[in-house]
Amino acid sequence: MLQQARQLLQSYFGYSAFRSGQEQAISQVLEGKNTICVMPTGGGKSMCYQIPALVLPGMTVVISPLISLMKDQVDALLEAGVPAAYINSSLSAAEVRDTMIAARQGEYKLLYIAPERLESYTFIEDLKEMPIPLVAVDEAHCISQWGHDFRPSYRQIQRFTETLPQNPAVLALTATATPRVRQDICRLLNIDEANTVMTGFERENLSFSVIQGQDRLAFIKDYLAKNEKEAGIIYAATRKTVDQLYERLSKNNISVARYHAGISDEERASEQDRFLTDQAAVMVATNAFGMGIDKSNIRYVIHYQLPKNMESYYQEAGRAGRDGLDSECILLYSSQDVQTQRFLIDQSLERDRIPQELEKLQSMIDYCHTESCLQSYIVKYFGDEAAEPCGRCSNCTDSRTAVDVTTEVQMVLSCVIRMGQRYGKSITAQVLTGSKNKKIIEFGFHTLSTYGIMKEKSVKEVTNFIEFLISQELLGVEHGTYPTIFVTSKGKDVLLGERRVERKEAVQTKQITADDPLFEELRALRKALADEAGVPPFVIFSDRTLKDMCLKLPQTEAEFLTVSGVGSTKLENYGQLFMEAISDFCKNHPEREKDTEAEVAPPKKKAVGQSHLDTYELHLQKLPVEEIAEQRQLTVSTIENHLLQCADEGMKVDLSLMVPEKDWPLLQEAVQAAGRERLKPIKEQVPDHITYGMIKAFLAIGTPEGAMARKE
Repeated sequence: MLQQARQLLQSYFGYSAFRSGQEQAISQVLEGKNTICVMPTGGGKSMCYQIPALVLPGMTVVISPLISLMKDQVDALLEAGVPAAYINSSLSAAEVRDTMIAARQGEYKLLYIAPERLESYTFIEDLKEMPIPLVAVDEAHCISQWGHDFRPSYRQIQRFTETLPQNPAVLALTATATPRVRQDICRLLNIDEANTVMTGFERENLSFSVIQGQDRLAFIKDYLAKNEKEAGIIYAATRKTVDQLYERLSKNNISVARYHAGISDEERASEQDRFLTDQAAVMVATNAFGMGIDKSNIRYVIHYQLPKNMESYYQEAGRAGRDGLDSECILLYSSQDVQTQRFLIDQSLERDRIPQELEKLQSMIDYCHTESCLQSYIVKYFGDEAAEPCGRCSNCTDSRTAVDVTTEVQMVLSCVIRMGQRYGKSITAQVLTGSKNKKIIEFGFHTLSTYGIMKEKSVKEVTNFIEFLISQELLGVEHGTYPTIFVTSKGKDVLLGERRVERKEAVQTKQITADDPLFEELRALRKALADEAGVPPFVIFSDRTLKDMCLKLPQTEAEFLTVSGVGSTKLENYGQLFMEAISDFCKNHPEREKDTEAEVAPPKKKAVGQSHLDTYELHLQKLPVEEIAEQRQLTVSTIENHLLQCADEGMKVDLSLMVPEKDWPLLQEAVQAAGRERLKPIKEQVPDHITYGMIKAFLAIGTPEGAMARKE
């Protein structure tokens, strides 16, 4: 049956091989084993039940809480030639009746249903009469009260599966489940924990960033200007903030949509459709948006405000780059957002759940302040203690220079103390810049020695600087009706001259993807075809598939079938049109060459920008890693990652400059004992001075034996 599954993967979906974990999950399901599958968003969970649905006789039932996802997935399946349908609250009674009649007649291989349907006795009785070999439970974390999105209706699923006469296999799928939640899922769905398929939580095509102490709106405007052709989501914590952002971005002629629970159902549906069909490039929304959005070409997700927990953050951020192409996840942190989330938690939850949610919020705050790898922090949160630095996030690749701002910090802290530590950021900034505001005069602040000592700066600049001091815990915030700031113990050390403070230059926005005129032509063709078919563009072809076309330049049907994501149905429906567009482009651009071996591969771990090339120039001067790090004012781990990237790109890297020769025998012995698959077992067998970067270098730059021979 597995051979049949592989053939179906190619013929229907256009992929030549399964991704990590998919084949194991599919094999267990085909053997009739109840299985839990934990894969990151975009990892290909849906294929784990869609392929078995095509192999097994009868109709697979997919339980999902996500109405929009049902429609997107059914549209995509129909485009691929797979008979599928859905039943949820968006259908009329007549449409539900017609769908059930067709299901009884065996017209579908997959039927998507909302969990609330399982509360209907009549509906369950109808399903009992149909051959159902498999029940897939999507977003399975919703069944656990310890999950971040608990839904009582999910508790009906086990009883439902037990009533079906065929005793179907159960496949639970989730992207965001801690160990405790995974145990709950297995217990409630009668899954043996030995039947767990977990591919890890890391998303290798995503780069994570946390940005503190900057003007958030200015950052977003600049970022959107540089990436106007790309689709992205901006999340905010409150409806009011969403509306404010929407208005300000609209005034800047940005094609933006908005989504939150405060607008009508009709407007929400219309705005979501504008975003899915690429009429609006940017969606500004609360967390009410996105559950089940299958739009694969989202290139960035920006959190304008702090999310309430890591599960929500990773699920929302994970909506970027579902097609596997490089994408960005940026969190714009401000300490005042902590109070906003505490208020929302207090207002929306039962009292006994509040301590648990506040603990999760604290983990989110810790994430924003960690100086270690951001991706590793996330992965460890979900139970993978073997997580290693990603080499992509803002902490791993930070090459900004730091400037001593101790004097400016002392000015601000001194002013806060002279004002009695009873006022907020705004009025403090006004005093420091010498504002002649009536309130400043009334309070007598114009007589303070700190009045106007930062008058060369604007109020906005000083307010942002105060925000930076809060993020560094030099100033604290007393939350109340009117939040006030005070000097912390760390801040007092600065005032006493016992601590220096450095501030890195502002994070610069960048363009995510390079321009390619052929890609833009194919994207325009895809949009026209999608509009004609009444489906979102990504349902026709993903960005990943268009990128592969740009590399392979297919001119024949056989060549077109080698493109990632092209199956026989897509070839029949769209092949001729895309091949004609590619042929015309090549005639007009004879310099464009075909890469016959090209296939869009999983992105390599790499540093942002060209910083690694600067490191390589110093490496060619035979400088050791520590000296390069000192010259470039970067961490040793960052320099190691730079050199590993250079090796990945085919440049010659001298192993002896990364790993002292005296350590080679130790590493060779450790690798022989622990194997080459994972770094942590190797690290446990070598002295502490041998870093993960040194181990990676030893493994990456030739075999251990080759490393020895190279020096000889």
